[in-house]
Amino acid sequence: MSQDKDVKLIDARGPRFGAVLTTVVLAVALTTQSLPLILWQLAVFAIGAFAGPQKTPYAFIYRKFVKPRLSGDMPTEDIRQPQFAQAIGFLFALTASVSLILDLTAVFSVAVGFALGAAFLNAAFNFCLGCEMYVLIARARARFSKRELREEAYNLPNL
Repeated sequence: MSQDKDVKLIDARGPRFGAVLTTVVLAVALTTQSLPLILWQLAVFAIGAFAGPQKTPYAFIYRKFVKPRLSGDMPTEDIRQPQFAQAIGFLFALTASVSLILDLTAVFSVAVGFALGAAFLNAAFNFCLGCEMYVLIARARARFSKRELREEAYNLPNL
């Protein structure tokens, strides 16, 4: 595990809080077919995917208003899994945005529905679908590259 020093950890409760806000935004966007809401969520996903989930507006709200009111130990998680999940959300929101602009409402509904489902799973059950996809891809890459140490399977800096 030579890359342990490169692993960034974040408060694991932050992405779940972000998923709650994402669920609300996507649910309203789906029911109203609101382009501004989808573009907002696209921007949030873009920040999370390319700068990191700790840089999103939802993370700011969490740090400023929610985290100071929490007690107990802070659970941490590797930043790579939620960042990958944000990238997947970005792709769905991009698809939804383009389809709404092109008046392809069925494609819009499916794209938002998938993103909404994933956000709801994280918000309600603390099950991050994108994070689980990251781990599965990491294991597959490790198997194909024949890494000997199982821990190295989670080191995917270029994914």
